Amino acid sequence: MSDADKTGPVRDVAVDWEALEDAFENNAPEVHSYLHLGTGEVLRVVDGIADPEMHSRIASDGTYLRIEPVSSREQYRWMERFIPMVDEGELRDRLTQAIDGKGAFRRFKDVLMSHGPERERWFAFRSERLRVFMEAWLAAHALNPVARASFPATAPDAPQEAAPISQEALSGRRGRSAEMLRKQVREVAETLGLRDLDKVLAFAEFVKARRAARTFSHRREGRAEGEGGVDSERSPEDASDDEDPSPSSAPHTLAQ
Repeated sequence: MSDADKTGPVRDVAVDWEALEDAFENNAPEVHSYLHLGTGEVLRVVDGIADPEMHSRIASDGTYLRIEPVSSREQYRWMERFIPMVDEGELRDRLTQAIDGKGAFRRFKDVLMSHGPERERWFAFRSERLRVFMEAWLAAHALNPVARASFPATAPDAPQEAAPISQEALSGRRGRSAEMLRKQVREVAETLGLRDLDKVLAFAEFVKARRAARTFSHRREGRAEGEGGVDSERSPEDASDDEDPSPSSAPHTLAQ
């Protein structure tokens, strides 16, 4: 019996791939992510921040599907697989030392911080691994990802359904535009010294490289398909570092 036979007919969903990727990567125990089956949007609920009643409402609403993130041990294995792909011997040795023991994800990222090309290769590698898990999860739930429309079209006489809960409403961050956030960053930067500014700049470059690598990976997949191929706002690295990532005590979540 196929997955579709087990779970019902296949359903098209305009998935927000970037948000879904973040949800699969972030396995912090206090963070719960849900996919809205109607809009394809990903909603993140954080214990201690979200209204408990709203949290319960989302968990019991059939239009939201709980997202199962990739375990920290599986993501640790990705680092192990990536290290032998690094050409520079000294960097390989540093990365091998970095992933030894608790705090491995943070140390691994710190080592890559000053190695732009390898850092981008790592992000692309990890993005590809996440994509495998996402596609398997979507297939298991009989969901077919389709392209998202720039401006969702609605029929003028169509009955109005209850609007899905927005991330801003859930976290109480209404009206926070990109320009407002940039202004807040500038204001904070004015209070920092040289060393702290250097750290902030390095992290900003890290995030920029991560996004660029992710975009490159997705575009490459899009070209292959066209040719007939197939906020607690902690980072996933911080969340995974809460436990020893040694793979000795946990099975693989998905064989690759």
